[in-house]
Amino acid sequence: MRHLTVSDYREMPWANGRGKTVELLRVEDAQGLLYRLSMAAVVEDGPFSIFPGIERNLTVIMGPGFDLVGEGIALRALALVPVAFPGDVAVRAVGTAGAQSDDFNVMTARRLPKPQVTVEHDGSKLAAGGTLCLFALGPVAVNGVAMARHDLILTEGPATVTGRWPVIAVRLAV
Repeated sequence: MRHLTVSDYREMPWANGRGKTVELLRVEDAQGLLYRLSMAAVVEDGPFSIFPGIERNLTVIMGPGFDLVGEGIALRALALVPVAFPGDVAVRAVGTAGAQSDDFNVMTARRLPKPQVTVEHDGSKLAAGGTLCLFALGPVAVNGVAMARHDLILTEGPATVTGRWPVIAVRLAV
């Protein structure tokens, strides 16, 4: 089990230059990006960065949310409701009404199976299988290990969540 905290993360500009992201975890191989977990704030209507060959999954973790629209895409990004979309389709955030929404992002190479992204609560028991990434939205424990807000635990084994705050669970098959 690996435990990452905010001191392990790095901030960088968005690919389109319209904001910043906090990269929590990035794993690459010889062909490029395998997967990346990050956080960002959407503060206004506007385009998302385009990532060819990447599948995206976004979960609003704070704020009112917004709509994601593009060619063949019309999604409502609401708090704690994961939404998936292709990274190589031009998508815009609309309906922000000037309110900030913070989100948790999962990007995976299209050559991989799509990740399973769920929101888990106190008492959730997750089976082993693949790489399980658990992102805390407040003080909780995973397998008895205390986590602060925005900590990330990675495990190949099973996980039990305890505490009053939700955890975003991402299961990656790599």
